[in-house]
Amino acid sequence: MSRLVAQPQRIVVIGNGMVGYKFCEKLVAKAQPGTIQITVFGEEPRPAYDRVHLSAYFSGTTAEELTMAPVEWYAENNINLHLGELVTSVDAATQTITTHKGESISYDKLILATGSSAFVPPINGVEKEGVFVYRTIEDLDAMLEYAPKARTAAVIGGGLLGLEAAKAAVDMGLTTHVIEFASRLMPRQLDEAGSDMLKRKLESLGISIYLNKSTTAILGEPGVQKMLFADGSELEVDMIIVSAGIKPRDELAIKAGLAVGPRGGILVNNTLQTSDAAIYAIGESALHGGMIYGLVAPGYDMADTVVTNLLGGEKTFKGFDMSTKLKLIGVDVASFGDAFANPATSRSIVFEDKAKGIYKRINISEDGKYLVGGILVGDAGNYNMLLQTVQNKIILPQDPEDLILGSRGGASESAGAGVMSLPDEALICSCENVSKGDICSSVTDGTCTDVAGIKKCTKAGTGCGGCVPMVNDLLHATLKQLGKEVKKVLCEHFDYSRQELLDIVKVNNIRSYDELLHNHGRGDGCEVCKPAVASIMASTWNELILKQATIQDTNDRYLANIQKGGTYSVVPRIAGGEITPEKLIVIGQVAAKYGLYTKITGGQRIDMFGARVDQLPDIWEELINAGFESGHAYGKSLRTVKSCVGSTWCRYGLHDSVGFAIRVEERYRGLRSPHKLKGGVSGCVRECAEAQSKDFGIIATEKGWNLYICGNGGAKPQHAQLFATDLDTETCIKYLDRFLMFYIKTAEPLNRTATWLNKMEGGLEYLRQVIVEDSLGICADLDREMQFMVDTYACEWKEVVNNPELRQRFQHFINTPEPDPSIRFKPERGQKVPIV
Repeated sequence: MSRLVAQPQRIVVIGNGMVGYKFCEKLVAKAQPGTIQITVFGEEPRPAYDRVHLSAYFSGTTAEELTMAPVEWYAENNINLHLGELVTSVDAATQTITTHKGESISYDKLILATGSSAFVPPINGVEKEGVFVYRTIEDLDAMLEYAPKARTAAVIGGGLLGLEAAKAAVDMGLTTHVIEFASRLMPRQLDEAGSDMLKRKLESLGISIYLNKSTTAILGEPGVQKMLFADGSELEVDMIIVSAGIKPRDELAIKAGLAVGPRGGILVNNTLQTSDAAIYAIGESALHGGMIYGLVAPGYDMADTVVTNLLGGEKTFKGFDMSTKLKLIGVDVASFGDAFANPATSRSIVFEDKAKGIYKRINISEDGKYLVGGILVGDAGNYNMLLQTVQNKIILPQDPEDLILGSRGGASESAGAGVMSLPDEALICSCENVSKGDICSSVTDGTCTDVAGIKKCTKAGTGCGGCVPMVNDLLHATLKQLGKEVKKVLCEHFDYSRQELLDIVKVNNIRSYDELLHNHGRGDGCEVCKPAVASIMASTWNELILKQATIQDTNDRYLANIQKGGTYSVVPRIAGGEITPEKLIVIGQVAAKYGLYTKITGGQRIDMFGARVDQLPDIWEELINAGFESGHAYGKSLRTVKSCVGSTWCRYGLHDSVGFAIRVEERYRGLRSPHKLKGGVSGCVRECAEAQSKDFGIIATEKGWNLYICGNGGAKPQHAQLFATDLDTETCIKYLDRFLMFYIKTAEPLNRTATWLNKMEGGLEYLRQVIVEDSLGICADLDREMQFMVDTYACEWKEVVNNPELRQRFQHFINTPEPDPSIRFKPERGQKVPIV
């Protein structure tokens, strides 16, 4: 008696992008071995890669690092992968597909994951040399090859994709212009005020923004030279990147007779079936409920829906929340829920800080009970919790403005009791459909003990990555509930805290980020660990910050703060605010020679603004020859030690506050730390130097000096606390040495001294025991380490001025020493200010 053997279900996938790959991953994970046979066709010559983080390609991330899974993964999972092969037709009647190589394959189920192509507006001259689309790695390679011929680039499109393309242009060293047809940037995500804030932030980085602009023609022979606009204006450019939106790839569906939408997109039902029951469409090619979803998370949910139904389960796709958070050219931008809530049925609370470039809007239901949506620009740190508050209909606190302003009673975690107050079914990772319960269970059952383990086990955080901070919070909170020690690591690339990494760097004599990552970390690093490690290296070895070229931010790269309009500031050190007439004359001469705006600051220095990057070495050469040195206004380091005139001139002064301030500032100049440091020395209790608002403050008494520590101004001012009284000069400096070095060794990245002390168990009394009583037995080490920093100090700008190789780095463009022609100024109050 013969036995019938069930044949495996033949599944063909057309498209090997992120969603096509995710479909395969989910299918092989859930299907019983031998029950399916998968064949995948991809047009590109490489397997699926991460398009969400495509812009990282311009800052050194390789194609291999962006790859979702190597070719070997497909073979290991019995997936027949065809790369560089275009499917030219689908015969729905015979259930076969044909490729451009003449190969025909039959299917039982066909998955159209054809994605989308870049939408290119019908502009005269758009086919010219120097015009690119921003879509594939091959597109990026073509741009990188062309960029050395160009100095200026224009991006057509001011939406999500357009601003990503603008970042690519900036990373290639090109003067960048963004052309947007609408009246605001990111019109689908931001309101007018949020867009204005984003526009100002981008313009302060040197990017020119043009709104309400319609491009009518592109001129130049053979390559791009000029753009013409409908309003009669024009713009000279050398390169154009078109990133004006996407167009669903539905041409195969149309040829096969499948139903498509009037404006494109393959029509699907709630199970993602097309008008042919054997054919499904997922991702950016699918039109569901009149919507094309251009984010990865809904595409992944579509993939899971189809997999579930193919394997006999039941799941429907019910649309998708389009909340999103991203960092555009270093600027946080997010929108969630109903970002543009109807004022007739809701009310909005808005916080705006133009000086810091922060805009926050939350929309509250009419009855005041629920959060319905919002917009964040410049600071999206609480995005995840706000999104959860919307999605889980969490009752708002009595003062809902605390959600964006912070609790009146101190720091809080948004609504409710924080992340652990969310219901277990709360969706934390929308890309992979992972709930809070899934994440917490993976920790409580002992499977996962770190974020990397949670990613591997649940897939949370492996899509866009936006949920990783909340995943980390859930991990720590769950471990704490289990009574386990919670180790605070720097980020997912290092299983160490900042303090532990500092010790590793010192003990192992590690001098570069790459060496530390290779020996003690994993992956490629991120925007959290790279600057933190740069700070650790500088705080440990006191070497020239330019040696950490691969991990600096713009300010450290050029030893100057970038300002509005794309120019830089020049800030020489004026210790204690004391300066000779001769040096004042030099500053005036330099400012006049280079046309710089000058201002006396609250920190008793003279700042000069408006310098081009190529002018910086020449300016500093003149200043250094006159006896000046770097003021480190650009670094996370000591800025100033402010002083009053003290006993030298003031009839109330008890001691020489100017002399002491100069000694202290010159002792700690160049000292790199987790955040900037400011000090002050007052000659009497009248406190004209405002020492108690500084990270450290010294105030003269009849018997000596009172030392105050851990104060700061800013958004949340905090007075420094009295640490020790009536100290002699040498003891005061000894305590300061230990305090600053202990802070450098133990603070978390970007924590000011006030925050550091607020988090410290035992507070000021504990700190006093460590520094004065040597309760940890480390004071000798702290003394020695600070003396090393003092002895090895060197002015960073002096080293650059005297090093021809380093001077070569200071230019606007990678292929020419010529200045940026787009920098413009206007006169105001007898000086120049930027036009932005």
